[in-house]
Amino acid sequence: MTAELLLPWILATPFLGAVGVGYTGRWPNLREAVSLSTAAALFALVVLLALGASAGGQTTVVLAEPFPGLPLALSREPLGLLFALVASFLWPVTAVYAIGYMRSHGEGHQTRFYAAFAVSLGATMGIAFAANMLTLFVFYELLTVATYPLVTHAGTEEARRAGRLYLGMLMGTSIAFLLLAVVWTWQLSGTLDFTPGGILNSDMGGAALGVLLVLYVLGTGKAALMPLHRWLPAAMVAPTPVSALLHAVAVVKAGVFTILKVTVYIFGLDLIRELAAAEWLAYLAGATIILASLVAMTRDNLKARLAYSTISQLSYIVLGALLGIGAGVVGGSMHIAMHGLGKITLFFCAGAILVAAQKTRVSELDGLGRRMPLTMLAFLIGALSIVGLPPMGGTWSKWLLVQGTLDAQTWVLTAVLLASSLLNLMYLVAIPLRAFFRPPAGLSDSKGIREAPLACLLAIAVTASGCVLLFFCADPLFRLAEGVIR
Repeated sequence: MTAELLLPWILATPFLGAVGVGYTGRWPNLREAVSLSTAAALFALVVLLALGASAGGQTTVVLAEPFPGLPLALSREPLGLLFALVASFLWPVTAVYAIGYMRSHGEGHQTRFYAAFAVSLGATMGIAFAANMLTLFVFYELLTVATYPLVTHAGTEEARRAGRLYLGMLMGTSIAFLLLAVVWTWQLSGTLDFTPGGILNSDMGGAALGVLLVLYVLGTGKAALMPLHRWLPAAMVAPTPVSALLHAVAVVKAGVFTILKVTVYIFGLDLIRELAAAEWLAYLAGATIILASLVAMTRDNLKARLAYSTISQLSYIVLGALLGIGAGVVGGSMHIAMHGLGKITLFFCAGAILVAAQKTRVSELDGLGRRMPLTMLAFLIGALSIVGLPPMGGTWSKWLLVQGTLDAQTWVLTAVLLASSLLNLMYLVAIPLRAFFRPPAGLSDSKGIREAPLACLLAIAVTASGCVLLFFCADPLFRLAEGVIR
């Protein structure tokens, strides 16, 4: 199949899957088979598109033209391919995990859950392959709306409150800042197309372009830069598969992906290096890295600790983009995949602990490694990848990000990245260590505890193995990320 055919099918497949889930909702086995087969089909289509990426140049498919000269269009380029490969690979893995989790935990409204999940992945594909900023904005907003019922899935007052914060902060920032930035870009350049080298130039005024960059970065609320981060910890009230979607597969990655696209294809790296606003925003990302890590150390709730870890790790990618340095962009692009696999492993393990042991707090995990050794070993692997220690995949992206700060001669940001890795060790690796080496808090509490259902363990094994595999087989990912700056 040609890229012209593959791109529309990639976009349509998740939405068709959502319809199929809705029609088969009365038959749980069939409904879940539809969800799994749709996820597998999407990944196969994205792989086909990636395999054909070397055949010819950039391919653009126009879906509609709501405004003269401003189409809704899809295109194939390296950064979008990387993001789509990560998201489409993790969807079927998450679907397998969700079957074990949702059934074992007795969750209700499962048809709505699987349908909204599919729509969210459809919006993610639209973001990944957007040919211009208008298309990205439309699917960015659709992703917010599609994930709202997932955040509020429990139906409790706490879930509804978290949903209001989620919707309010994400749509508020995108409409107040991001939409204004998009309109301003159109007014300045007469185009919104993603173009290698950017569509803006320094002749348009350094001060105005600095303000425009601030609007883009702060308007991308899904990137969770402080102080626009509160929605992310609040959303942890959702079921664990939703947390995996928020942190690894779609939502937050859509935010940092958008910032990477804007810096590379709207501003261009040469212009980013000239803007004082980019430097200050990079320091804001550095502050977020450290502050979120310090907050994570104080959180006893396991999912809350992981949420603040995500806020910190996202700012690695934002920092890499705003350096305006090739190594920073390549490292940030690779970190989308590296962090995605590491963090989804940690959330899968947190959900497995909840299902099997009914424990949600770090202080309750002493000795749990003796009852759930596979789960806690996978947690250790995911944590080491987040830290960036070999032989885990996170080593390479963090190395390139540090190289980017050295190339930019921003020594403070170099120190931030190194200090952050030490903090990661303290609040993440400490969890499996206490689970393996501390005595159980109470022998009676651990009786009857065993590993989570097989579907959960299979998903955990796949993502934990991926953390290791990306260390030894990182070259294809590096070449794809390197294509972003060519």
